[in-house]
Amino acid sequence: MNSLRIARAALRVRPTAVRAPIQRRGYAEAVADKIKLSLSLPHQAIYKSQDVVQVNIPAVSGEMGVLANHVPSIEQLKPGLVEVIEESGSNKQYFLSGGFAVVQPGSKLSINAVEGYALEDFSAEAVRAQIAEAQKIVSGGGSQQDIAEAQVELEVLESLQAVLK
Repeated sequence: MNSLRIARAALRVRPTAVRAPIQRRGYAEAVADKIKLSLSLPHQAIYKSQDVVQVNIPAVSGEMGVLANHVPSIEQLKPGLVEVIEESGSNKQYFLSGGFAVVQPGSKLSINAVEGYALEDFSAEAVRAQIAEAQKIVSGGGSQQDIAEAQVELEVLESLQAVLK
């Protein structure tokens, strides 16, 4: 039986299943809803199931904006900027060293990270100094373990430096 006949047979058996309306969502509809955001670090919860409008995250698969009613997914986060647009319209920015974001049904977003700080807490000069220090170690100034740790540190610091510009 070819695929067209199989499809026709399915139509005769369950015509309502095939003819269900396709749901579409436009930006205006999404903005009216809120996301329940939980942003947690091992030592503190920055957001505890708080209503926000949008969250932009640095996923390994690419930068991602999460609005209400987003498709459920699990995303690994790379070091980068998490931007939270709150109900009041204010914009909060946090730098995370990595972690995971879980988008759940019911417009819930949980972000778990090992380290995270408000972007305003960083000094561009201090970051440049730490990058120079890490580059010295990567260039051969230590054991293999020291070099590996410095490479990870360098990756995070370079991501931070790019965000601070």
